[in-house]
Amino acid sequence: MTDSHTPDRLELAAFLDFPDVRRGDFLPRLVVESAGSNDITFAEHDILVIAQKVISKAEGRSRLLSDVVPSGKAIDLASKAGKDPRIVELILQESVSVVRHTNNLIITENRLGIVMANAGIDQSNIEEGYALLLPEDPDSSASAIRDYIEVNCGCKVGVVIADSIGRAWRNGVIGHAIGVAGIKALLDLRGTIDRHGRELSVTEVAIADEIAAAGSMLMGQAAEGKPVVLIRGFRNICGTSGARSLLRSRESDLFR
Repeated sequence: MTDSHTPDRLELAAFLDFPDVRRGDFLPRLVVESAGSNDITFAEHDILVIAQKVISKAEGRSRLLSDVVPSGKAIDLASKAGKDPRIVELILQESVSVVRHTNNLIITENRLGIVMANAGIDQSNIEEGYALLLPEDPDSSASAIRDYIEVNCGCKVGVVIADSIGRAWRNGVIGHAIGVAGIKALLDLRGTIDRHGRELSVTEVAIADEIAAAGSMLMGQAAEGKPVVLIRGFRNICGTSGARSLLRSRESDLFR
């Protein structure tokens, strides 16, 4: 290992045959049981990347669209964006502001402070007629899983809850962290020295996002059914900052 945060080798393993998650399931126990069925024994400094969808399903964050009554504001925005007014109503309920809208796309700042498409609301890999919202507090969800593993398996791990996001100026989605526990979400390298002796003045590494993206490669984006990935090989990135430390302030955000 050349540096505390840049290992020379990482091991990644998806939990295969993970059970379908339903409202009310106790996800921390399912994760531990799935580790056992995959012959995985947790070790200190392991990091689990867990798909947002299974967190949201277990926490009952699905909404039956037939129960959603769109407001006038939702109906107006839906006509401009070409979207289902019921979905738009949920987007507005889950957002603090609308940043941009175009055909079939609404960019908002959601309640978690993340600027993303449709407030993170999704209809993939969920029953017909439902929409799935993001967890209410992903950092707390990550902490609950981490604490359960520590108590029941006797070791401290990191947990990253990953969701897919599009990026300005780039095509395609990539995994990013919306919930973090047990590791530093943002690694500050300001003041360190590069290979030519220059002091870094602005470099911060979104290490939780990089971990989420690595895990997402094994998870896939469609019907793969692999919502939990173990990453082994990191050291000395323990922390408690949570995913909110990754959010750029409105004042420093050039896109708003």
